[in-house]
Amino acid sequence: MPAIDGVFDHHDSNGGGGTITNGDTQWMTAGSGLLHIEAPPESLVVSGGLFHGLQLWVNLPAKDKMMAPRYQDIRGGNVQLLTTPDGGALLRVIAGELDGHQGPGITHTPITMIHATVAPGAEITLPWREDFNGLAYVLAGRGSVGAERRPIHLGQTAVFGAGSSLTVRADEKQDSHTPDLEVVLLGGQPIREPMAHYGPFVMNTKDELMQAFEDFQKGRLGSIPAVHGMTEGGI
Repeated sequence: MPAIDGVFDHHDSNGGGGTITNGDTQWMTAGSGLLHIEAPPESLVVSGGLFHGLQLWVNLPAKDKMMAPRYQDIRGGNVQLLTTPDGGALLRVIAGELDGHQGPGITHTPITMIHATVAPGAEITLPWREDFNGLAYVLAGRGSVGAERRPIHLGQTAVFGAGSSLTVRADEKQDSHTPDLEVVLLGGQPIREPMAHYGPFVMNTKDELMQAFEDFQKGRLGSIPAVHGMTEGGI
């Protein structure tokens, strides 16, 4: 989960967690199962304020479904920062690889996740693996995608077709409260396996799904600690 603005606390039953703020990302692998909670800190709830983030769930292949859970804290200063030659865009490679530049996020299938800030009127065309799918989700602002410049704005997702590149352009004029186009570019190698899901559980068969519910109901996923400390550098 990337935090764009504000503060967010994470706790889980595997001992992972901490506080993320502007530009930070928490990358949690549920694996064989754990309980977790994410919420703004009490001080922010009491005082009020802005919170803007994105929570994304990525499926695991069947062979990794029961792997040990883990939590990775990615500080904003640790992501791979790139700029386009004309300086029109800032690219933060959170996970995966872009044109030889590797992000810090540890994934279990080939995935690339990028947070791009595109200045008004600027355009980016990024190399993209042809065996990856690709999508763009707009966090703020408005622009267009693809060679056809199909319009896209806040809260919308564009799914790209086959090809070896992704193109995104920011409109010349943005809203007064949104100086740039903020967009998440995401793609990966399709797993193409059967999927059974209900609530927060995603498995490959109905029997596995029922087992997950039983494990939860019988307390096998542990309990969330009331307080969790974390070092400045994360864990």
